[in-house]
Amino acid sequence: MKTIVRKDSGEDWKEFLNRLMQEEGLIEEDDDPSDDDLRKFDKTRHQQGKKKVSNADWESSSDPDSRIVKMKDGRTHLGYKAEHVIDLENEFILSATVCHGTNSDAGTLIESVVNAQQNVILAGSPEEIEEVAADKGYHKNETITQATQLGLRTYIPEPNSQHHRKWIDKPEEVQQAVLNNRQRMSRSKGKDLQRQRSEKVERSFAHVCETGGARRTWLRGLEKINKRYLIVAAARNLGLLMLKAFGIGKPRGLQSGQRALLALWGTCTLLWAALRNRLRSLQARTAHPMAFRDINWQLTPQRPRTPRKLKIMPTSTGC
Repeated sequence: MKTIVRKDSGEDWKEFLNRLMQEEGLIEEDDDPSDDDLRKFDKTRHQQGKKKVSNADWESSSDPDSRIVKMKDGRTHLGYKAEHVIDLENEFILSATVCHGTNSDAGTLIESVVNAQQNVILAGSPEEIEEVAADKGYHKNETITQATQLGLRTYIPEPNSQHHRKWIDKPEEVQQAVLNNRQRMSRSKGKDLQRQRSEKVERSFAHVCETGGARRTWLRGLEKINKRYLIVAAARNLGLLMLKAFGIGKPRGLQSGQRALLALWGTCTLLWAALRNRLRSLQARTAHPMAFRDINWQLTPQRPRTPRKLKIMPTSTGC
């Protein structure tokens, strides 16, 4: 916050307080108040409710892409917002994006799901995203309607309200989409998806942001921060893949010498078996070259694969 400057005048926070004190007649134009005097004046403005720092008036001189955000504990920081799209069945991160800290959750949900579907296609998988579960911060009429138009079934709980919804000035398609989402959330499947969301999605943030060290960054610019965050998310996916394949894949798992030795032995065994089979096939071709000439090599027809329905859930947190 010490790097913020005014967008209109370019003055920093100290120069801004100095000008305010001059306008109120507390100091003369040639006076140079100390830092203690400025802090006392700033504290008085905060008690009077006059201290406001808006992104429309202030920006960071070192990182213009960052935004002034208020943390859950009441502190104010320059930060971004990270958003994950998780497959609730295997806990893999399908999309990890970082956007401006002032972007609303409901405004980035569709974009995150579309990015996740593109990543699934680029990976060569025929599966399609059909269900989306999110917390109540993503509930918005326009977002749910747009998801319905894209063929997505949403499982998003509605925020608590003391008043009944009125659909007088809303189109019929908006009302139908919101009511269908409400009906799905009243079923046992919707409640089960919310339990999985609160467990598995928050776990991914703990692995990436806390254990992976991506909670804070010293990079500047949205493009560089996104590249670094993607690398950390990819490392988390790789560790999860190794954990499912060999029973060990995280750095802390190496503390157990027996499990590390078993994982190393299993990897060496698989590599040696593959190499031995390759050598045997080469030796057989060399010893009997005529035996492979008249064979009619025909590919066996493959059975069509039916896409599996993924239960994908995006969520966000402050970084």
